[in-house]
This record gives sequence, structure tokens and C-alpha cells, in this order.
Amino acid sequence: MGVMIGPAGRERDEGDHVTQQAPVATDERRVFVDKQTPGAYKAFVAAAESVREAAAAAGLDRLLVELVNIRVSQLNACAYCLSLHTRAALRAGETTQRLAVLPAWRDTELFTARERAALALAEATTRPADAAAQSAAYAQARGVLSDDEVSAVIWVAISINAFNRVSVLSKHPVRGAAPAPVSPA
Repeated sequence: MGVMIGPAGRERDEGDHVTQQAPVATDERRVFVDKQTPGAYKAFVAAAESVREAAAAAGLDRLLVELVNIRVSQLNACAYCLSLHTRAALRAGETTQRLAVLPAWRDTELFTARERAALALAEATTRPADAAAQSAAYAQARGVLSDDEVSAVIWVAISINAFNRVSVLSKHPVRGAAPAPVSPA
């Protein structure tokens, strides 16, 4: 597949390793498409609510949904959605350790078989052109998830992919508290 350029001029390769490139001009004015076309955005929000309800009805707990939201947002380099869904996951009881290793979830034993299947399926949904990965992820998911759960995971991934594109293309800012100063050793 090769190298992709993500937001802020970061180079992304297939392994999700991010390296710095020349910074993008910060004075670039972007249209906040959610504000510019509020009717379309409201329809997106309503669809996302329907997806949340379907996920809950299928038996997907909030932590699993947030892991999918975060993993897809990592793949799409969506800082705004990463900030939003990381806070939501922490509020729902997710651990900082699992969030810290989420980009390398395949290399840990911290995630259950259901979570691993959902994460693989979410990644395949985010990168649909990789037919082999899609087939492998689907087979893995079918082994541990019900039909309703498979459908719900795919819809959660589709939904967050859409919101990632809105935020990345609009360059929605991430606001928050400044990091605590590091005390000298």
C-alpha cells in the first residue's frame, strides 16, 4: 500500500507508525462542515444514536464500543475523536494501560477474544480495500460474535469513520488542560 499523509503533515505507513513531516500551515481556514450544513450533521447524529441503540441491543457493552471508536480514530488520525472517545472510555471504566497499548492490541493478552474480533473487524471496515484482511477479520468475528454483534460492530465502525472524516477535514480543534509540568529529577 505504501505511505499515506495524515493530518498535520504526518506520514503514516501501513504499520501505523507516525513520523513528523513539514508542518501544515496553521492559518489554513477550514469549513466546519458540521456547522456549515447542520441538517446533514443532525442526520449523522441521529444515525449514530440508532447505531448506539443497535449496539446495546446486540449486547455490545460501552467499553467495547469505545475501543472500536478509539481504534478507528487512531487509524484515521482523528485527534478530535480520539480525545472525545478516550475520555468516554475512561469514564466508562477503561484502564489507561489498555488504552496505551490499543495501537498494538494484537501484541498483548490484555484484550478478550470478543474485543480482538471486534477490533479486527473495525480495522477491516476502516480499510475495506484490503480484501485478505477483511476476510480474515470476518472469519475471526464469526467465530466469537453473534450475527447481531457482527452487524453492530460494523455499524459502529462505519459511524465513527464518518465522524472522523468530518472532524479531520474540518480540522476540529482539540481543547483541554495543558499537561502537568514534569518535575526535575
